[in-house]
Amino acid sequence: MKPSHSPAPSRRQFLKSSLATGAGLTILPSGTLANSPNNKLNIALIGAWGRGQRHWDSLDKENVVALCDVDSEFLGFAKKRFPKARTYEDWRQCIEQKDLDAIVCCTPDHTHAFIAHWALNRDLHAYIEKPVAITVDEARTLRAAYLPKKDKLATQVGMQRHADPNFDRVRELVRDGAVGDLKDVFVWGNRQIPRPGYLPAGGDPPAKLNYDLWLGPSPYHPYNEGYFDYDAPGANCLNWNMYWDFGIGQMGDMGSHTMDLAWNAIDAGLPTSVSAQGEEFNPEVTPVRLTSTWEFPANDWRGPIRVFWHQGGDMPKSPQPFIDLNRIGHGAMFKGTKGFLIADFSRRILMPYGKGADLSYYQARAKEDVTPDLGGFYEDWTDACKNGNPADTACNFEYSADMIETMALGLVAYRAGEKLAYDGEAGRVSNHSQANAYLTKPYRDGWVMNG
Repeated sequence: MKPSHSPAPSRRQFLKSSLATGAGLTILPSGTLANSPNNKLNIALIGAWGRGQRHWDSLDKENVVALCDVDSEFLGFAKKRFPKARTYEDWRQCIEQKDLDAIVCCTPDHTHAFIAHWALNRDLHAYIEKPVAITVDEARTLRAAYLPKKDKLATQVGMQRHADPNFDRVRELVRDGAVGDLKDVFVWGNRQIPRPGYLPAGGDPPAKLNYDLWLGPSPYHPYNEGYFDYDAPGANCLNWNMYWDFGIGQMGDMGSHTMDLAWNAIDAGLPTSVSAQGEEFNPEVTPVRLTSTWEFPANDWRGPIRVFWHQGGDMPKSPQPFIDLNRIGHGAMFKGTKGFLIADFSRRILMPYGKGADLSYYQARAKEDVTPDLGGFYEDWTDACKNGNPADTACNFEYSADMIETMALGLVAYRAGEKLAYDGEAGRVSNHSQANAYLTKPYRDGWVMNG
């Protein structure tokens, strides 16, 4: 089935026309009239160093009025950059500051859904680093809180590679039938970070670190400096995100970026089934080697499809012996009735095959029908905060929660050891009662997501 071409709407053109006509005026939570890109947002940066530092240059364009970090030294570094901001150790106190319009969250993965939900409850725009959640239940709870407010609050999940024009070129090729009727999608990542289990007690945390707040809603684990990398704080996630209580492993780390390349193209909701195979289950550490398979129903432009995720050395079969997929560290491959499309974040290869592989069935888009470039990924969010079209962000909480719920379901099937039938409307596994226990995880007393 080949969809017809239709001109893609331009975010920038929409914003310009809205401003020109006086439409879409927005009152920010702080009370500021946000009818111009020149008006600045009052932002709290939660997780001020490490990954948070990567946002500093962009945040210079807004008003950083609050900083939060569990490490007092890192908080001090950020305070030097944003001297007028109030400072906090505990994000629960920070998020109550009355003059906030928005938050940028760069904390460990196990706190993302909590902070995002609290922000929605306070009518704050939110940019949350990926993954937006680490369990099926977190993703569903956050999406349910977002949907009633999607026309009021701008949200974005930090899958910044989405801004590469290649994402839209891949989508256009798939949507327009360059591979024929889409049948299967394969996505993979080659990162391998094996760990035997949670680290043993390693003495007292340094005085500068509030380790209890770093743990947050996670069940207690004794401090060990191995969870931290003070020499490379921007890459610190690789020290802890493979543990079940702190992250979701590669499913949510590079998986958030690489699956996004496929998710952007296939217009999938939630799967109807999921299965997974991998290394022996470790109750403390997410798997290194894993293959997950989801089945998705047909939609208005394609039939039913299967989507495969491979990680840690598991790989899809190459379509031809002369193509070495292992040379692509993180990539996606779309298989259709007329050929294959192979892509990484910035490049793509179209390989027609079979008797009908003359491409006569495919017509490239006219220049005016090509999707306009997204531009800056961070600016995509700040523009949406200010200009009356908050749902029009590339990776909002609906899009991102659907994707991470799907990825988390792969881990549920891995733990269950069976193919699972999934009711996406109810959020329940229908053929394996024990698997439903894996849709969530334990939390420490006193920590609530809907706060």
